[in-house]
Amino acid sequence: MKNLIVGTAGHIDHGKSALVRALTGTDPDRLEEEKRRGITIDLGFAHLDLDSDIRVGFVDVPGHERFVKNMLAGVGGIDLVMLVVAADESIKPQTREHFDICRLLNIRNGLVVITKSDLVDRDVLDLVRLEVQELVKGSFLENAPVIAASAKTGEGLDELRNALRHVGEKILSRPLTLPFRLPIDRAFVMKGFGTVVTGTLIAGTIRKDDEAEIFPEGRRARVRGIQVHNAPAESAVAGQRTALNLAGVETSEIERGMVLAAPGLFQATSRLDCSLTLLPSARPLKNRARVHFHSGTAETVAEVILLNSKDLAPGMQGYVQLRLAHPGLFLQGDRYIVRQFSPVVTIGGGVVLDNLPGRHRLLDPAVTEFLSATEKGSEEERLELLVREAGEAAIGMLTARMGMSETALEQLGRALQAKKRLVVLGQPAGVFIHAEHFLQLAGEVVRQLAGFHGSNPLVSGIAKEDLRGRVRDRQKRAPSATVFSAVLRQLEKAGKIETSGETVRQAGRVIELDSQEAAARDQIVQAFATAGLAVPAASDVLAGLQIDRARAQKILQMLLKEKVLVKVAEDLIFHSDALGRLKELLARQKAKSGRINVGVFKELTGLTRKYAIPLLEYLDRERVTRRQGDERIIL
Repeated sequence: MKNLIVGTAGHIDHGKSALVRALTGTDPDRLEEEKRRGITIDLGFAHLDLDSDIRVGFVDVPGHERFVKNMLAGVGGIDLVMLVVAADESIKPQTREHFDICRLLNIRNGLVVITKSDLVDRDVLDLVRLEVQELVKGSFLENAPVIAASAKTGEGLDELRNALRHVGEKILSRPLTLPFRLPIDRAFVMKGFGTVVTGTLIAGTIRKDDEAEIFPEGRRARVRGIQVHNAPAESAVAGQRTALNLAGVETSEIERGMVLAAPGLFQATSRLDCSLTLLPSARPLKNRARVHFHSGTAETVAEVILLNSKDLAPGMQGYVQLRLAHPGLFLQGDRYIVRQFSPVVTIGGGVVLDNLPGRHRLLDPAVTEFLSATEKGSEEERLELLVREAGEAAIGMLTARMGMSETALEQLGRALQAKKRLVVLGQPAGVFIHAEHFLQLAGEVVRQLAGFHGSNPLVSGIAKEDLRGRVRDRQKRAPSATVFSAVLRQLEKAGKIETSGETVRQAGRVIELDSQEAAARDQIVQAFATAGLAVPAASDVLAGLQIDRARAQKILQMLLKEKVLVKVAEDLIFHSDALGRLKELLARQKAKSGRINVGVFKELTGLTRKYAIPLLEYLDRERVTRRQGDERIIL
C-alpha cells in the first residue's frame, strides 16, 4: 500500500479542519482550547483510505499568523498539499504565506479546495476561482484541480476524494531502504505505556524492538511499540504518521524539533551550507543577518553568512552558511524555511547542500563551485564531490553527510569505481578515495622515494611510516595508514616499488659503492667476521675506516639491513655467521642437558659477562632459549 501525507494550507477559519473532518470522520482539533475557540492552534491528524492501494494521512495545520511556526512543523514532511480558500473570503494573507512556504519547500504535488461553497452564489465562486488561478500561475499548482466543496452539505467531497486518488497515484512512494528518520512533533506520557513520540516517518522503515538515537543529544532508546494511524503495528514505513512507545528515555528529555533516527549513522550539526531563495516580497538580506530557521519540526535562530555575494536581493537565489543557535539533525537535501527575525514573516527558504561543512572564507569561488555542483548533481555526482573534497572519506562520515545506508553507499561507490572515478577500500567498503587523489598520492610516493634514495645512496630503503610522513596531498594532508598501504600495493603491483617487511625501496634498486666505500664495507665485514663472538665495539670499527663517519655509519646500516651483521645491543654487533655457529653450539648442548645458565654459557663460549648477558637476552628474543629463573631452557 502506498502511504502519502497530505497537508492542509490556508488562512485561519477557511474550513481546513472541517474539511478534514468531513473527509475522514476524525476531528483533527485535539486541544480543548482549539475546540473552545474554534481555530486550530497546533497540528492535527487524521487518515483516509482512498482505496486498497493508497492510504492518506492528513496533517491539519493552523492558519492563524501567530501559529505559522506550528504550521511549519507539520508541512515539512508532506507529499501533497491541499490549499484551502474560503469562497466567502477568497485569498487572504495566510493563504499567500502558506502557499509561499509550500513553494519554498519544493512541494511538487497538490490541489486547491474552495471551501464553504454553500455560502456563495455561482458568480462569486467563479470569481474566487479566477483569483486562485492568478495566485498559483507559474507554480506547481498551476494545472492542479480546483474543487469547490462544502463540509456542511457534502458538496464536492466525492470529487475531492477522486482528485486526491488521481494525484496520489502519480506520486512515487518514499524509499524504504534509507536509514529511518522521524522528526518529532509531539512527546507525551501515556498511562500504562510511558513515553510516546509522534511524527511523520520521512525515510526508511522502523520496527518494534529497534534501537533508535534521539538527536541532537544522542540518547538511545528502544522502540517498545508502534501505532500507525491509531492502529497497533509491527513496523512503520516512510510516508506514515507514526506513534512510537519508547523505552529507556523520559518524556522530559524529548521535545518537538528533535529527531528519532537509526543509531550510529548520523551526526548533529549547528552549521549548514545551503542554497537560499528570497521571496520577491522580502527585504534585501544582509550578511550576518539573524533569522528564524525551520526544518522538519525544528525551529531555532540562525545567523546567515552569505557565501557568494555581499547581500541577497529579493527574488534572488544565493549560497549561504547558516550558523544555528541550537544543533539538530539535518541532512543533505533537506528543505528549510527562514523567517525574518522581527517582524516575524516568511522571507525565503532553500535546501541543505552540506550538513557538516567547515568555516569558509567569504566570496571563495571554490566554495560556490562545490555547492553549485552539489545542488545540481545526481547521487553519484554528490558522492564523488564529497570524496573529492575530503580526499579520502570513511564510509561513516559519508553516511552522516548523505543520509544513506552503508549498503547503498557501497553500491554507489562500487559503481563509481567501475567508472574509474573512485577507489573503494575494504570488504565491506570502509574508505572511499577519489581516483585522481589516489593517483596523485601514488605519484608523490614515487617522488619522495626517489628523493630519499638520492639523499641516501647507501641506504637500501626507507621505513614505511617514515615515507608516509613525507607524503602529502595537494591540501598538505598525510594519507591514512589504510590508504597509504593501498597505494603501496598498487605501486608494487605496477612494478614501481618493492617492499620488504616494513621497508620500501625503488624497484630493482641496487646500492652502488665507490672504491673507498667498497673497501670500507669489506673492512667492516672482516672486522666482525674474524672477531667471532668477542667482537670489538662498533664505534671503534668505524673509527678505523678511511672514510668520513657519516658514510661509514650508512654502510654499517646497509649491512644490518642486509642481515650480514646483527645488532644485539647498543654498540654490540655480531656477524650473522658467528651467531649461526652459536645457535648450533646450543643445539648440541640441548642434546646433553636441555638447560643452560650464565656460568655454563660463559664456559661454552669463552666469553666474559659483558658479552654473555646480551647474547643470552638476544637468544631469548630469537626464541632459541627461554629464561626460567636463573636458568634458560634451550628450545
